[in-house]
Amino acid sequence: MSQTSEWTVTGMTCAHCVASVTEEISGIDSVTDVAVTLDGGRVVVTSATPLDRARVEAAVTEAGYALA
Repeated sequence: MSQTSEWTVTGMTCAHCVASVTEEISGIDSVTDVAVTLDGGRVVVTSATPLDRARVEAAVTEAGYALA
């Protein structure tokens, strides 16, 4: 059964930002889908298991942005 989580990422200003965040979050174990919306910074993540906020936050920080 998949889990869906939603976060807000701050600091994204372009399509490259969206791609960077998507790539980093996609690298987390059990993540099956990532949908990032530039306008508003909405990130919806689908995963096979529940995600720990700290793991998502680390991935977003690695991409150069912040989790709100």
